[in-house]
Amino acid sequence: MKKQGRTYIVPHRRRREAKTDYRQRLELLKSGKNRLVIRRSVSNMTCQVVQYGKAGDKTLATADSRQLKKFGWKANTGNLPSAYLTGYLCGLKAKAAKVTDAIMDMGLYDSVKGSRVYACLKGALDAGLKIPHSEEILPKDDRFTGKHVEKYASELKKADPEKYKRQFSALLKNKLEPEALSKHFEEVKTKLKA
Repeated sequence: MKKQGRTYIVPHRRRREAKTDYRQRLELLKSGKNRLVIRRSVSNMTCQVVQYGKAGDKTLATADSRQLKKFGWKANTGNLPSAYLTGYLCGLKAKAAKVTDAIMDMGLYDSVKGSRVYACLKGALDAGLKIPHSEEILPKDDRFTGKHVEKYASELKKADPEKYKRQFSALLKNKLEPEALSKHFEEVKTKLKA
């Protein structure tokens, strides 16, 4: 709180709760572009294309990683492949709404190279949106397609079959072999295009 004379000026509620950085938001709004808003939780990703308006922001396109289940996604919704597919789905919806470019709004998250936030950005880029970015921050192809999981799963299956069953119990329960994750990823991506 700032003291001016005898009066205290209380900061905005969202600033006090550390939910909004108003300086960062102002810089994004000054660009005049739509914002690609990416938010994450432990088991979910949300991606939206938002247009600023004086009366309030307007959401032009939105995608949630839980929506991937409608397209046959059997894996977890909080991992890199699902983050990529969520961004891809949002990008396709944005293109259908005649949005061609945007600027990324990752909120108060720390910028971590190759993270789920950047996997979501990569999906939106591959869907055809033009978003300023640096190529070095995006995850490698084998990461967001799930090939790194396949490699680990095949090594673990040989070394410790019991640990393999425990580690990948959710995938096995959904009748998805972890060694076939990249194939499943490509099948779902094809369904999203259609």
